[in-house]
Parts: sequence; structure tokens; C-alpha cells
Amino acid sequence: MFDYLNGMLTDKRKTSKGVFLTVEVANIGYQLEVIERDFSLAICSEKSRYYVSLIHREDSMSLYGFLNKETRDIFQILLSVSGVGAKMALALLNEFDACDLISFVIDGNFKELTRAKGVGPKLAQKIILELKDKLMKTDLPKSTTPSILPKNQAIEDAQSIMLSLGYDIEEIDNALLKVIPAVDDSSNPEEILRKTLTCLSM
Repeated sequence: MFDYLNGMLTDKRKTSKGVFLTVEVANIGYQLEVIERDFSLAICSEKSRYYVSLIHREDSMSLYGFLNKETRDIFQILLSVSGVGAKMALALLNEFDACDLISFVIDGNFKELTRAKGVGPKLAQKIILELKDKLMKTDLPKSTTPSILPKNQAIEDAQSIMLSLGYDIEEIDNALLKVIPAVDDSSNPEEILRKTLTCLSM
């Protein structure tokens, strides 16, 4: 329903239920629950863009906001895991940035995931089991423009992950063309992913 809000930050507060920002758009104040990292960067009276996710339950509606699109998309992917609600997804994103979280899932490193508050070994293994295929099994569509990207498994893995995050193949390939020359190890999908996501978020 919502993709992002462009508005003025009018209030920020921490409560026992979480950390929240109020963003005013067209004279309407939207309350967003956010991660600690974004809360610390938020400055009142400044205009910013927040990528949002609306969760509608029988008795409530909650709006979650993120400064980066990829963090919002990882949040939504985490919610697809049975047993992971919004609070748990926020706890994971408070502990890890999006690239680290993706890397732990792809590598099957469930022990690292247990560093997040409330995530035990069983849930960490379940997250990896359910998300790994979703992140890695996206079929690569053909670009409408000829690609001059080098062909290797690391680049294809990075493309698959970014497609699963909602980016289209054209913008992924354009970003890859910019970052591949600056990648130290073109066989390292984590490095490629991190630099490409940084490029896409600019």
C-alpha cells in the first residue's frame, strides 16, 4: 500500500514498546517504529525519505520505517518466516546490517544469528532454512540491453539476492557495472553484494 514517505521529522521518542519517529507529510503525522540505527541518525525538523511497511492485524495497524530500501525489504522477507514477527525482525536488524544478515543466511551461520535478542538456535536455523532458498533461487531474467558483465557464480548469486529484494535486472546490472571495477575479489558475493547495495541506495 505504501512504499515510502517523504516528510519532516517532527518527533522522536523511545518507549518500553520500541523506538518511534513521527514524520509529517501533507499535514498528517505518521508514527513509524524504527530500528535503533535509523533512530540515532534521525534529526528533528529535517526532511527525509523513509521506506515503510504497513502491518495490518485484526486489532491494530502498525507502520514501520527504514532509511534504506534494502533494510525494509529484508524486514519484509523476515516476516515471511513462520514464528518471526515484527519485533523479532526488528531485533535482527538492530543487531546486524542487511548485508551481514544476508551473508549469515547464505553461509548457514545460525550461531551468529543467535546474537540478536530473543533468537535461539532453533529459530536461527529455521530462519536460515526458510530464507536461503528465497534469496538464492530467484531466476535471473534476461536484460533488455546487452550485458558486458563478467560471468561468474558470485555475480549471479549477488544478482539473485538483489532480485529477491525487489530490484529489477536493469538497475542491478547498471549498479554492478559501476562497482565491479572497485571489487577486490570478484569471486566474493558478499563484497559484490555490499558494494552494489550501497550503490543502489544512493
